[in-house]
Amino acid sequence: MGSYQTMYKTGKDALTKIPRGVWVLGFVSLLMDVSSEMIHSLLPLFMVTVLGASALTVGVIEGIAESTALLVKVFSGVLSDYLGRRKGLAVFGYALGALSKPLFALASGVGMVLTARFMDRVGKGVRGAPRDALLADIAPVEIRGAAFGLRQSLDTVGAFVGPLLAVGLMLLWANDFRAVFWVAVIPGVLAVALLMFGVHEPKKAEAHRPINPISRANLKRLGNAYWWLVGIGAVFTLARFSEAFLVLRAAQGGIPVALVPLVMVAMNVIYAASAYPFGKLSDSMSHTRLLALGLGVLVAADLVLAKDDHWATVLLGVGLWGVHMGITQGLLARMVADVTPADLRGTAYGFFNLMSGLAMLAASVLAGLLWDSLGASFTFYAGAAFCVIAAVGLVWRPVAAQS
Repeated sequence: MGSYQTMYKTGKDALTKIPRGVWVLGFVSLLMDVSSEMIHSLLPLFMVTVLGASALTVGVIEGIAESTALLVKVFSGVLSDYLGRRKGLAVFGYALGALSKPLFALASGVGMVLTARFMDRVGKGVRGAPRDALLADIAPVEIRGAAFGLRQSLDTVGAFVGPLLAVGLMLLWANDFRAVFWVAVIPGVLAVALLMFGVHEPKKAEAHRPINPISRANLKRLGNAYWWLVGIGAVFTLARFSEAFLVLRAAQGGIPVALVPLVMVAMNVIYAASAYPFGKLSDSMSHTRLLALGLGVLVAADLVLAKDDHWATVLLGVGLWGVHMGITQGLLARMVADVTPADLRGTAYGFFNLMSGLAMLAASVLAGLLWDSLGASFTFYAGAAFCVIAAVGLVWRPVAAQS
């Protein structure tokens, strides 16, 4: 009992030490995720059933949107380093996302949906790297892991609250897509307002002089440890293909179609619950060991999901997948901050996110090909194999924990 009370007090003390700005950034992420997921969880069905779009059209729109976000992430990170300011770009990115929401409700054809998705993904691309760099600037280094874990946890809460709210409103309002889309505008606007008035950018000791973050000298300053981390992160992402395949595996097991989305809700609940504790653990534990633990959990998840498609097996695999996300996602963000100079963090996050995003696209295409040609089990075995490759890279050359 005494040890439990000590752990509880330690965890509570750590939370109170996290700066107010970090909490605000976490709730900004939560609100925008609620807004976005309320729409994205219904959008494919809306395009097909209301607007009469084909599955190919849905795929093209999603492909354009996600590719755009990947490219913009690099430019926004570089620009934030050039300007020496993070908040303005983050506000612009969130504002663009919020402004896109009414367009979904007003859409009378796929052209307006494409415009809205384009705006939304550009906004996501613009805000990502500057926001993470701003968080690293605000959080003291000794609790940086806890800070990134907290933001990731709150962000993930929004990822499962949004779809649940959308489903509830659809049932309440007899499948009125447009009414749900209008409600989604509210948390988006609140996110922008909270960021504008609730976060203050740290003052720098010296006046900032504009730099070229992508000059040869500055890219070299990022260091070998950073570029190795980018490579490890990319291989890591190849092992963790799109979570859409978790939904497909659940559907194979005979889970009723109406309940299949709850699989992702379960995964995100576990993800949200584990992100902060493991983020806090990274403040006192070797980052390489913790990342290796995350790889081990993902291997276990892949092997469980490859075993069979019984609903209990799938839920266990999905649960392990959520724990893996909780261990690794905030940790990787923290590691990027630790191994890069403060004035190049925006650029560092931009390139890291770009490479991870490209790896996710490649992994998802490969997973689809393996799924169609060799079956679901082989797909998850391949994911486990990529985990082993990433683990070998970590053992061969551990990533430096501190810059």
